[in-house]
Amino acid sequence: MEKVDHIGIAVRDLDERITYYTETLGLKLMKVEEVESQQVRVAFIDAGNVKIELLEPMSDKSAIHGFIEKRGEGIHHVAFGVTGIRERMAELREKGVRLLSEEPGPGAGGAEVAFMHPKSSFGVLYELCDKSGKGDK
Repeated sequence: MEKVDHIGIAVRDLDERITYYTETLGLKLMKVEEVESQQVRVAFIDAGNVKIELLEPMSDKSAIHGFIEKRGEGIHHVAFGVTGIRERMAELREKGVRLLSEEPGPGAGGAEVAFMHPKSSFGVLYELCDKSGKGDK
């Protein structure tokens, strides 16, 4: 793992939360986009040494919708920046870490992403986030 790339926070109302982070906390909005494959609208907030990714479900089929229904709004995951995501995934599997998918999927900003099962990470959902554009292809 190279660094913490971002912290994902599940929210019910993205626009309302953007206002909180930008106007109340004085942080800078970087961008807003939709990630169809995950059924979420996301906003990236610049928090200096790390980004905050606000995640709003676009439908009740979104994993974020289920998370909010079960646990309420709050921290959803911590994302580590990696290069060579497929290689990192293979290394983790060799060490007994369970992943939520066999292959990386599309994430925000064109990244390839994969998630470690929280049962393999002492209750924390970790994301591998490869923005290198290669992902070991």
